[in-house]
Amino acid sequence: MSDAQTRPSGSSVSDLEVKDAQIIFDSVWASLEREFGRAKLSFPREIFWLNGAPGAGKGTNTQFILQYRDYGAEPIVVSDLLSSPEAKKRIDAGMLVGDREVVELLFRKLLEPQFETGAVVDGFPRSMVQVECLKHLFSRLNELRQEFRHSPEGIRFPKPHFHILVLFVDENESVRRQLKRGAEAISLSERAKADGAPTPEVRKTDLSAEAARNRYRVFKERTYEPLQSLRDIFHYHFINAHGSLPEVQARIIKELQYQSSLELSEETYDLISPIPLSSQIVQHARQDLVRRLDDYAERHAVTFRRVIDLIQDKFLPIIRSHAISGQAHVNTETPVFDDSLAIAMFIDIFSERGFHAVVDLHRIEIPESVEPISGRILTRVKKVWRVSIRFEGSEIRRGGA
Repeated sequence: MSDAQTRPSGSSVSDLEVKDAQIIFDSVWASLEREFGRAKLSFPREIFWLNGAPGAGKGTNTQFILQYRDYGAEPIVVSDLLSSPEAKKRIDAGMLVGDREVVELLFRKLLEPQFETGAVVDGFPRSMVQVECLKHLFSRLNELRQEFRHSPEGIRFPKPHFHILVLFVDENESVRRQLKRGAEAISLSERAKADGAPTPEVRKTDLSAEAARNRYRVFKERTYEPLQSLRDIFHYHFINAHGSLPEVQARIIKELQYQSSLELSEETYDLISPIPLSSQIVQHARQDLVRRLDDYAERHAVTFRRVIDLIQDKFLPIIRSHAISGQAHVNTETPVFDDSLAIAMFIDIFSERGFHAVVDLHRIEIPESVEPISGRILTRVKKVWRVSIRFEGSEIRRGGA
């Protein structure tokens, strides 16, 4: 999707964006592998992905973060990487540039040796596609770590630490700061002309309240929402940037100290990293479930149909009668469950429909007769299948609640 397209506020990532991000990432990564070689794709151990509302103080605080983390290299300012005429034109209009261009320029920059210990990246990610590319990068770096872990190149692939740091001010404060910055830039430019010195650049969006508000809204609609999807994956620092510079920097220090205390050691991470993330298990489980259901319908059609009929005739009426509680318990002696495959079908069908079903077999001895000579009681085994089904129940408002 082109960055010129707009996204309705509040919308989520689309299948098209996911596909575009995968294509862009794969293309950029393949280019890097061809140029550098896989064993030399060593990215910084720690990266701060700094973002924020226009005028929130990203440029002011990058040096502070560098000093606090003791990084030797200067920050990577994404807007400085985009020097093409087309990129310049879009930046002046308060718009974003193409995702493919941004991702490739940035990844190449991060491979430079001065960023080995850590980097601060100002202005990425700025779109949903870029967010997805960042997720792919993190996953790929972890794959490389596992691949080279026991090789001589292993030292080049430490556990990656990604921090999302978002500085936030409201719209009115953002516009005020942008216009103040514009007025200061004009004043500096006039003094430079008088002294015969090079004149500093004046950002066009800092000269108009309407342009400044548009730039803020682009941030809210195209950048802030995608960043939210990274909360559950990386260290996420959301900083109130209102107030004086010392106040904001004190908040940054407090947040970074707190998150640092939560980071796992390299040894601990290596021990638990073979255990997949829950999100990975869920994704794979869903794919396996779909394949199993299609296989049932194609290769075991008769049994599959019997299970579906059992659910519709026996279980759905009971589930509907327990719709408020969100759970139903059913005992059945159905011969359908004598086939273990039918039980697997039963559970999978309910899983696909959003239910959680558990089936337990209980064997009950039923006395039937007494042997005349020995007096021994003869019994038969009765099989009872106890089925528990849980689902999201209905919420009922009671009283004045």
